[in-house]
Amino acid sequence: MGEGSLEAPVRHKIDWQNPDFWDAAKLDAELRRVFDICQGCRRCFNLCDSFPRLFDLVDATQNGEVREVESTELKSVADACTLCDMCFMTKCPYVPPHEFNVDFPHLMLRYRAVEARAGKISFAERELTKTDRNGRIAGAVAPLANWAADAKNGLTRPVLEKIAGVHREAALPRFHGKTFAARARATPVPVSAAAPAKGRKAALYATCFVNYNNPKIGLAARAVLGHNGVESKVVYPRCCGMPQLEHGEIAKVAAAARAVARELAPVIDDGWDIVALVPSCALMLKFEWPLIVPDDPLVKKLAAATFDVSQYVVDIAKRHGLAPGLKPLDGGVSLHLACHARAQNIGPKAAEMLRLIPGIDVQVIERCSGHGGSWGVMKANFETALKIGRPVARSVAEGGKAHLASECPLAGEHIVQGAARLAGGGSAIAHAEHPIELMAQAYGLSY
Repeated sequence: MGEGSLEAPVRHKIDWQNPDFWDAAKLDAELRRVFDICQGCRRCFNLCDSFPRLFDLVDATQNGEVREVESTELKSVADACTLCDMCFMTKCPYVPPHEFNVDFPHLMLRYRAVEARAGKISFAERELTKTDRNGRIAGAVAPLANWAADAKNGLTRPVLEKIAGVHREAALPRFHGKTFAARARATPVPVSAAAPAKGRKAALYATCFVNYNNPKIGLAARAVLGHNGVESKVVYPRCCGMPQLEHGEIAKVAAAARAVARELAPVIDDGWDIVALVPSCALMLKFEWPLIVPDDPLVKKLAAATFDVSQYVVDIAKRHGLAPGLKPLDGGVSLHLACHARAQNIGPKAAEMLRLIPGIDVQVIERCSGHGGSWGVMKANFETALKIGRPVARSVAEGGKAHLASECPLAGEHIVQGAARLAGGGSAIAHAEHPIELMAQAYGLSY
C-alpha cells in the first residue's frame, strides 16, 4: 500500500454487536493508536475543533506523545466531533484500504456509544433526540412553542439553556401546526403529461425536519417534480435516527433502519424512487444504515433506491432533460454545500442543479458551517460552532448575493446568524433557502 491511500476509500461495517466494541480498555487502545497517527500528520487541523484539542493535549505533555495524555482528557476530543465525515472524505490519507485503517468519525461514534451504554448521556439530551414526539407536541401548540423558542425571548430562553443546555442565542427551528405529510395529503400536485420525465415516481422521505419544521422544502420539491412529470407522494414512517447516532445510541438507530426499510420495501417494489429531502437523512439511508445493519437485505434495497433531492433532479436532467420554463434568478446565489451532502460522495449536486437555471451566478462554498446537527446549538458548543463557521459566514457576507442556499436547513440558518454577527447584528441575508426552493422559484411555481 502506497503513501497517501490513492485507492478509493472503503468504510467498514460498524461492529457494534461485537463485545470488543464495548470494551473500555480496547477502546482506549484504539483511540491512542489512531490519535498517534493523527497527531503525527495534522492535516485536519482546520476542519473542526476535535483536532486542535487533540494536538493541544499532545503538545502539553512532557515528550509530545499521545501515551502521556490522560484517558479522561480524550473525552474533549470526542465531544468536539460533529460526525460530519469530512476528515474521512476529504483530508485523511490513511482511511481504508490503507493499512493504518483510520476512520476517525466512526471511532468517535464508538466512544459515544460506550458513554451512552454507561449512562453518560443526560436526560435532557436524550429527550431532545426524540424528534417525532417533540415535533408532534410542539406542532400542536406551534404559536406557543415558537414564541418560547425565539432567541429574542429573554423570559424562556435562559430557562431552556439551564434545563436543556441549549444556548440562549442559538437560532432554533420553528414548528408548524400542519405537517408536510398532512399538507401533501390535502393538496394534490399537478403532474405534467408533456414533461420528458413523465412516468417516474418519487416517494419523498419527509424527514423529521421537513415534516415538522420546514414543510416549504417538501412543497417546493413536489412542485418541481410535478412540473417535470414526476408523480410524487410522501412517506415518513419515522425519523432516520441521526439525532440518536450523534449520541451513540446505535441500537435505536438499527431499530429505526429495520422498521423504515421494512415499511418502504413494498413502495420500492412498486417502482417508486425514494427521495430524501435533507442530506443528513439521505446519508443515513444510503450509507450509515447499511454499515450498522449490514445483514438486512431490505436496508440494502432501500440504500440502493435512495436519492438526495438535488441528486434526483440532476438525474432527471441527465436522463430525460428538464421541463422548459426555467427563468434567471436575479442577484445570484451563495450556495453552501452541506457536509452530509458531500459525504454521500455524489459530487456537488446542488451546484449542478442550480446551474441548470439560465444565466445563474452561483458562488459555491465548500466549508463546514460549524453547526453539526444539534451539536452547534448547545451551550457548550455554540460559540465554537460560530467560530468554525466564520469563514463561511464571511464568504456569504462578502459575496453580496441576493440569495443564500444550503442543502442543510440548520446549517443555513446558522450561517445567517454568523453573518449577522460579522455585521454587528444586522445582515443583508435574513433567511437561507434550500436549493430546491430556488428551483421552484426559477420555474415560477407556487408552493
